[in-house]
Amino acid sequence: MRIVVTGATGNVGGAVVRLLGEDAVDVVGVSRAAGVDLGDPESLRRALDGADALFLLVAGDRPRDVLDVAKACGVRRVVLLSSQGAGTRPGSYRHPVAFEDAVRDGGPEWTVLRPGGFHSNALAWAEGVRERREVAAPFGDVALPGVDPEDVAAVAVAALREDGHAGRTYELTGPEAVSPRERARMLGDAVGEPVRFAEQPREEARGWMLGFMPEPVVEGTLAILGEPTPRERAVSPDVERVLGRPATGFADWARRHAAAFR
Repeated sequence: MRIVVTGATGNVGGAVVRLLGEDAVDVVGVSRAAGVDLGDPESLRRALDGADALFLLVAGDRPRDVLDVAKACGVRRVVLLSSQGAGTRPGSYRHPVAFEDAVRDGGPEWTVLRPGGFHSNALAWAEGVRERREVAAPFGDVALPGVDPEDVAAVAVAALREDGHAGRTYELTGPEAVSPRERARMLGDAVGEPVRFAEQPREEARGWMLGFMPEPVVEGTLAILGEPTPRERAVSPDVERVLGRPATGFADWARRHAAAFR
């Protein structure tokens, strides 16, 4: 079985490549740095030639053309890394919605992954924790069930390699909802020293996020962080259903990555 992984240098894509490699699967990792740009679907053709399955990121603005190239190359299975917001706030997350519509609209069999916020987003706090033993974030007491990117990758590998996942949309979360204030405490436990939590004003957080996210996504993300719907607060059983083990909690993720915060 030959599997092509887009975004092979990213949090999830890199883990997918590693996990497939550990299982001795014929895996081809592609990225923009390697000359493959999802904004130019034809750039995928060489990598996809002879491939059985594709792990697809939401990138570029031509999802249907990407799927047409995949189908022409004989790809029979596509696993799409989408976003929780595509299901809960489609008006703000139109980009992943467009990719979801494309993969569902005929062609290869598909599986859609909708993760919540990644535990690894906490790495943005690493400098503050190292230098001041402080975490600054908005909405300090709003708890959400983030997910470990390694769990997302493991679910992706299962969907790429195994039968029984076609036509499924998996909501991927951790095992419990945790607030930013609680995450700061868990980081303190991981590094062996207390970490102070500082409440960040919403507008300050918005300005920082606009530096690397489109405005509609910033507004949607802030709404999820500050005024989540019951569905966004809910813990999903899908990681455990697919992997046969509990999802990884933030405290375990923090212990595994403690060196980044010391």
